[in-house]
Amino acid sequence: MELTGADIVVRCLQEEGVEHIFGYPGGAVLYIYDSIFNQDRIQHVLVRHEQAAVHAADAYSRSTQKVGVALVTSGPGVTNAVTGIATAYMDSVPMVIITGQVPTHAIGEDAFQECDTVGITRPCVKHNFLVKDVKDLAVTIRKAFHIANSGRPGPVLVDIPKDVTRNKCRFEYPKTVSMRSYNPVIRGHQGQIKKALNLILGAERPMIYSGGGVILANAAPELNRFVDLLGFPVTNTLMGLGGYRASDRKFVGMPGMHGTYEANMAMQHCDVLIAIGARFDDRVIGNPKHFAQSPHKIIHVDIDPSSISKRVKVDVPIVGDVRETLNDLIGLLEEAFAAGRKTNGRALEAWWQQIGEWRKRECLKYRPSDTLIKPQAVVQKLWEVTGGDAFITSDVGQHQMWAAQYYPFDKPRRWINSGGLGTMGVGLPFAMGVLVANPGAQVACITGEGSIQMCIQELSTCRQYRLPVKIVNLNNRYLGMVRQWQQIEYGSRYSESYMDALPDFVALAEAYGHVGIRVEKPADVEPALRDAFGKYRDRLVFLDIITDATENVWPMVQGGKGLTEMLLGSESL
Repeated sequence: MELTGADIVVRCLQEEGVEHIFGYPGGAVLYIYDSIFNQDRIQHVLVRHEQAAVHAADAYSRSTQKVGVALVTSGPGVTNAVTGIATAYMDSVPMVIITGQVPTHAIGEDAFQECDTVGITRPCVKHNFLVKDVKDLAVTIRKAFHIANSGRPGPVLVDIPKDVTRNKCRFEYPKTVSMRSYNPVIRGHQGQIKKALNLILGAERPMIYSGGGVILANAAPELNRFVDLLGFPVTNTLMGLGGYRASDRKFVGMPGMHGTYEANMAMQHCDVLIAIGARFDDRVIGNPKHFAQSPHKIIHVDIDPSSISKRVKVDVPIVGDVRETLNDLIGLLEEAFAAGRKTNGRALEAWWQQIGEWRKRECLKYRPSDTLIKPQAVVQKLWEVTGGDAFITSDVGQHQMWAAQYYPFDKPRRWINSGGLGTMGVGLPFAMGVLVANPGAQVACITGEGSIQMCIQELSTCRQYRLPVKIVNLNNRYLGMVRQWQQIEYGSRYSESYMDALPDFVALAEAYGHVGIRVEKPADVEPALRDAFGKYRDRLVFLDIITDATENVWPMVQGGKGLTEMLLGSESL
């Protein structure tokens, strides 16, 4: 049976089990949109900007175990999508982006809405393809999904000229795909795993440092089992929150620039550090030279060999799938325990006593107020109202850090934020993607008055598809994180960080057909949240919460400083 290239694209997506596509039509992809119209297995979600299409597909993937799919047209459709693609790339999110291109005969002639999609996106994709023959379309899409969702995941782009979507050929979808140059290692080296076991059993001050790789590998159950077997302290990075349950006392909080005092001190002073699906990035360990000052042995488990010893030299590298490697380690541990080998119990008890002393600093404590709404209190109340079981998306800035610090996650894939790229504007389209993937779930977007305006037009998308997002706008009238840095490092010279001429967010939400609530008093925070999740459960609610404009995120490690050189509050300045 011969099909058009457009029909082949849709059939390929159906074969991959795709249920939703986020996109925006344009001339180069109209044949594909016509094919979407003529079927009913895949639902298309029409966004209001291509950036939001990719962000929504990104969050769809992050909140599930599926590959998100976005569809945009050529030229400006592609360039608008680049921010979303780069966001997914930095956080290793599996996605397939299908882009339209001018007809093959017009490529390179500066045709209307032409751009070099492959060249533009090459630095921010795991791989990309330009399909010039309709006969190559099916196998290329099969490869795209395989590459996106295997090894270290990431976004893969397929650029399709318009004439390729019109041309016809026989359709057959390959059941398997083999690429000689792409064979990621899955099973960790058993000799290295045994070396790791010996270091673990001999550790006196052990620390488990887990990152987003645990979430991506769906290895949270294995991580919880591993930590509980050992009784070691554990920290989850910003991207790894929920990998180990935050309600357990073995969890010492998030590490890094805005991590807890006890997590950072334990990271620095441990004698054996077990890094699992983490990459020692600058926001976690600060200055690598400072981090290397304390002698410790490092075990590093990661699917990507290029991430190992990239910033910090490690002693026992293990290249392999996090889930598989943890299962191997758990098996060896159980064998060792059955044979009478144990961890160093006396030393571990002394180590926990030291961590207890660090915990007494209560680094996340803040000064409450009867007159000013504290942003930390809003997040804590949100956790209480939702029973700690909501999907939380965030934009980027102070509100993102407060969400990470004060909303404890016991489950993976509930915390959806931009870590590596730090993209403002993701919060609302992220929430849309989560709700499309998880209908009926509690979904809150924690944002600020700066970030929310970057993709605020998606309030229209939420109206069209009846997506009852709860937007928690921590409105402090500033670009809060910029203001904080200006206060600390730039002599309180607040250059262009004050948000003058803000809209009436309540009226704006109502103009889009949603519910708007303005909250100005601490006593009104809980009732407003309960109304949002109760009375207006099936409506999008925009909570414009006027917060203390002077509040900062503490602790804080300044750029170029080491993990133990934390500012714990304004008194540290």
